[in-house]
Amino acid sequence: MQLLEGRHALVTGGSRGIGLATAKSLLALGARVTILGRDAAVLKAAVETLAPLGKQDSIASVAGDISSQEAIHDAINAARKTQGSIDILINNAGQAVSQRFDRTTAEDWERMLAVNLTGTFHCIQACLPGMIQGGWGRIVNVASTAGLVGYGYVSAYCAAKHGVIGLTRALAIELGGKGVTVNAVCPGYTDTDIVRDAVANISAKTGADQDKALGQLTARNPQGRLVQPEEVAAAIAWLCLPASSAMNGHALPVDGGETAG
Repeated sequence: MQLLEGRHALVTGGSRGIGLATAKSLLALGARVTILGRDAAVLKAAVETLAPLGKQDSIASVAGDISSQEAIHDAINAARKTQGSIDILINNAGQAVSQRFDRTTAEDWERMLAVNLTGTFHCIQACLPGMIQGGWGRIVNVASTAGLVGYGYVSAYCAAKHGVIGLTRALAIELGGKGVTVNAVCPGYTDTDIVRDAVANISAKTGADQDKALGQLTARNPQGRLVQPEEVAAAIAWLCLPASSAMNGHALPVDGGETAG
């Protein structure tokens, strides 16, 4: 069912993991999709993977660093020239640094805020005027369960993701009468590069083998497993549907029940 036919979606961090899975889901719903990332070669490979899933010329890519306002504005202007006005924005790009708080440097702190929070701000500011002008828009911010609860050794990441959820709730109220919804999806530990890096880091610091390190993360999920990128993408795609217009200002956990209590 082509429920998003005629809509243009921009997915940041769209070349792998949750972003790539989301691009697939949106293409299946008939949207035109532009994926944004920093590595042009990786983006090109992702476009080749995605191209058979949509209509002709329905997938494109733009390179840019979301921590740079100028780079993001240039990338989004390029996306508009290729695929038209942006109706759907998926703020998925992010990074995580694991470090004890007293060893977290100012540079680590600034980088976590720049990529995970300020980058979201830049992308929304660049895309929002067109959505308001068109009277319709969907913004979905990929936060984390780290934006809902506290985790040790990732204080800067937690702070940034809590900020993303605060921004989501504030904008949902501000834009409620303009036809634009703003929601967040909060994945638990998901089978992505960030989690694989976390497993390697735990293993290196504790001496535990990687299976045991992975077990420390999956134990948080009552289902005893990692969430799959496709499961997060399904939630994101649902929030983008025309029928989801009453969903606004939510922080939706996709975590197997981790935050249910």
